[in-house]
Amino acid sequence: MTAQKKSTRTRLIEAALELFAAQGVTETTTKAVAERAQVNEVTLFRHFGSKYGLLLAVMEEYANFAQLGKALVEQAISKKSIAEALKAYAQESLQALERVPELVRSVVGDAGQYPLENRLAIGEGLSQANRRVAECLADAIADRGWQSRFPAEKLASLLNGLLLGYFIIDLTSEGDALWEGKEDFLESLVELFLHGAIAPQTPTTAKVAPIADLPSNLVHAILQRARKLGRQEYALAYVLFGGGLTATEIVRLERSHSLSDSHQHILQINCGAVRQVPLAHWIMGKRYGSSTNNPLTQWLKSRKDDRAALFLNQEGQPMSEQELQTLWQNLTQGLLTLEGKPPTIEQARQTWCVEMLMKGIALEDLSILSGMDIEELQPFDRRAREKAAIEQAHRLDRKSG
Repeated sequence: MTAQKKSTRTRLIEAALELFAAQGVTETTTKAVAERAQVNEVTLFRHFGSKYGLLLAVMEEYANFAQLGKALVEQAISKKSIAEALKAYAQESLQALERVPELVRSVVGDAGQYPLENRLAIGEGLSQANRRVAECLADAIADRGWQSRFPAEKLASLLNGLLLGYFIIDLTSEGDALWEGKEDFLESLVELFLHGAIAPQTPTTAKVAPIADLPSNLVHAILQRARKLGRQEYALAYVLFGGGLTATEIVRLERSHSLSDSHQHILQINCGAVRQVPLAHWIMGKRYGSSTNNPLTQWLKSRKDDRAALFLNQEGQPMSEQELQTLWQNLTQGLLTLEGKPPTIEQARQTWCVEMLMKGIALEDLSILSGMDIEELQPFDRRAREKAAIEQAHRLDRKSG
């Protein structure tokens, strides 16, 4: 196609692409672009406003982000699995960037010299492109019945950021050993998103194990029995109901993992989901000390040994999970749940989760404290809502009377 048959806008964009790639964005002048496109400089300004508006047009035209977003939906419809759809989208995205490698190299290489106006322009261009992909991604997720841990826009940002990062590394470096090749990167990317960001919707017919939290009178009975048995037993029961830890996490606790001051008492968990957990002072409506004076601090103050482990067996060695289970059985001997069964140590953690939700903690925050996924916590949220509804109905009944 001759220059005369192409539109003025197209000629300007093509001229800008050639010059940006050849000498960089900073060194390219609007006058040079206009001359190469065989138009005057005023025409360039009329179409794009500035050199940076022209840069945005070049990026959008040649990266073709809008088409990439549509491609994701098309891939989702045509492919049998989410893995195939994601991989196909990633391949097309990289191919789009591979069509303009010199433009990408120029934008990255000159970025440190750009004025604020230019950086803002590039940022807005990337945001617009990302929004288009996010819209299409949201449609694909809804159409296929998938579920996502993130909003569509954040998911698109993560996906496109990883793709752009890979392309820049591959374009600007040699001999890196991050991946064996493009195929290895794509497989890793798909694996990451399938197990960390997106997953097929759980069938509504799937059975979810019921949450069996313990009633307050049973919890207090266990704590009082533990208090009578000894300081370590009392501290263990307190940590179970006040911190919601698993048996594995408890037996691996060390003295140094107990951090307390006048404001809070925190346990540092270094196995499984590494995190910090604040110990509750109020358990099922009853206060059990303060941050500096509670069953755990009392146990630690009474210690005469120099063992690092927080809890010990009768031989003075770190307590094992089996020994913890045996201790729990001693604490709960003869006690029964509402279902007529002996309470299990796992129910202490379930009770803590439900109580935290009833106190008003957000699911996202409880996920951080418990080390559990939000999906795992959904049944706990439903149980907390159920208990709150029962309490509300009881209050209304008393008010009516």
